[in-house]
Amino acid sequence: MMNKYTLLITFAIFLLGCSELKVHPTGPGELYSSQIKLDKARADYLAQLPMKCIGNPYPYKSGHVTFDKKDQLNHVEAHPAFYGCFDWHSAAHGHWSLIYLLKSFPELENKEKIIAAIDKNLTKENIQQEVAYFSRHKLTKNFERPYGWAWILKLTLELQTWNHPKAEEWHHNLKPLTDLLVEKYKGYLPKLLYPIRVGEHTNTGFGLSFAYDYAKHNNISSLLELIENRCKHYYQKDTACPIHYEPSGYDFLSPCLEEADIMRRVLSKEEFKTWFEKFLPDLANGTTDLIPADVKDRTDGKLVHLDGLNFSRAWCLYSIAAGNPEYNHLIKIADNHLNYSYDKIVDGDYAGEHWLASFALYALQCNSL
Repeated sequence: MMNKYTLLITFAIFLLGCSELKVHPTGPGELYSSQIKLDKARADYLAQLPMKCIGNPYPYKSGHVTFDKKDQLNHVEAHPAFYGCFDWHSAAHGHWSLIYLLKSFPELENKEKIIAAIDKNLTKENIQQEVAYFSRHKLTKNFERPYGWAWILKLTLELQTWNHPKAEEWHHNLKPLTDLLVEKYKGYLPKLLYPIRVGEHTNTGFGLSFAYDYAKHNNISSLLELIENRCKHYYQKDTACPIHYEPSGYDFLSPCLEEADIMRRVLSKEEFKTWFEKFLPDLANGTTDLIPADVKDRTDGKLVHLDGLNFSRAWCLYSIAAGNPEYNHLIKIADNHLNYSYDKIVDGDYAGEHWLASFALYALQCNSL
């Protein structure tokens, strides 16, 4: 396992040996084309971060609510699949990162070690224990709602779309947890009368985005229609989102852009265009820009959230622009945000290193749409 100094040296070599992430200008009348792509060198580099943490149980922030004196749990025993990376949800999307990289780059460096690490965690028995945790009592049934739930569905979908024997095995093992969370979404959404619009874990727009993708791929009409109906109820009448109020100091998600990102899924292209131009008119017509968020202390677990915000803004903007040439100008804004935080992922501090690679990777995935 790499220590922070080895990782920093590796990153320095990466910067010297690879083309920089650059924003390339376009000429008059040209559509802007992003030059930021995920290549093998970047993939090898980004894989080091989740590998550094998915098997590392400490430090750890537990989301466990203690029911009584007998309810004191060792988190490794309670969560034998997702016990690393400081918290449960980061372990979940750390596994997604590695699977996405293995899928995208069959010759990924250290791939056998990566497969072995995932194999150790995503066993049938470990997932059964994860499922059992949600059934302990009423205080655990909504554990990691909805952020962790969303990442498990994202992880499962990545496995479903990878033609590899290990993907089939891990998907089979993970299925009981995935099925449980699908049912939890179905029970939760009818009771959620109002959306949660904050820029952190409980954000409703983000919490439904991966669930929608999973339901659509698997033709789960009951969940798909529920998400569509709830999102229209929550958001369809929204106008003039105050994006100039963003970011709040601890945001890693943009309340305005995450809302737009789920609405582009549930509305038709024409419906979305009409909605978006009322919701974020200045951004839609290109008369305003977004400035990447700055971070003053990357050893502070809350302040470093803003690097995540830059990546999540990028994935929303790339996705909105995909297939919509009238929003091509958003790609350059996305590139600026991705550029701003990309070379700051590795700073030797676990506060950001345990999760930011996943955010950078999802932004890069959306840039390839």
